[in-house]
Amino acid sequence: MNKPLVAILSGAGISTDSGIPDYRGPEGLWRRDPDAEKLVTYEYYMGDPEIRRRSWRMRRETGALRAEPNAAHRAVAELERSGVPVRVITQNVDGLHQLAGMPARKVLELHGTAREFVCTGCHVRGPMEDALARVDAGEDDPPCLRCGGILKPATVMFGEHLDPVVLGEALAVTKACQVFIAVGSTLQVHPAAGLAGVAADQGARLIVVNAEPTPYDDRADEVVREPIGTALPELLRDLR
Repeated sequence: MNKPLVAILSGAGISTDSGIPDYRGPEGLWRRDPDAEKLVTYEYYMGDPEIRRRSWRMRRETGALRAEPNAAHRAVAELERSGVPVRVITQNVDGLHQLAGMPARKVLELHGTAREFVCTGCHVRGPMEDALARVDAGEDDPPCLRCGGILKPATVMFGEHLDPVVLGEALAVTKACQVFIAVGSTLQVHPAAGLAGVAADQGARLIVVNAEPTPYDDRADEVVREPIGTALPELLRDLR
């Protein structure tokens, strides 16, 4: 018998146990420091060298690249290894699904990755560690070594469009899956949030795992409010 395709949409809440703060939760970064949003807004970032300097300092200080996958990330990878077809659609840029053992080709990063930098001029990419090493060495706004252009993380900032290819693949997975689990996402940021509705429209079993209520709870077959680090591994064990 064919095993059902499981699509997992993961948001910031899946990574808080790894020490990465969320943005929109009760203790979220945007609520604590509304000005921080400028650091990841394309227009401000490109137009203001001081915003870029603050951005690079923030990346050094948060230590997000040192974060390790937690029990929830590992449970997703274990489900995939057990032979269940799994695709991860993530709003996160931390790369923790892949570090936990999910094959990179089965992870769709809607908002890009913080583990690489990209030049806004010539589009060359490289490991974020290389750019941060230059900041450590005293360059407070390191320019591109190839063309002198402005470097930014390879993430989708506010004011930038999502990659249409990645979004198209995410939509195809959502339409094809039999089970759609939204975990650690407020389901308020579109177009990612709308995928939950698409899954429900297509007849998939919709499961929402999140501490706070979401706009899609009334359409879900199951809503789980328990802590993600224990609730998701339990839920995925049952799916096996």
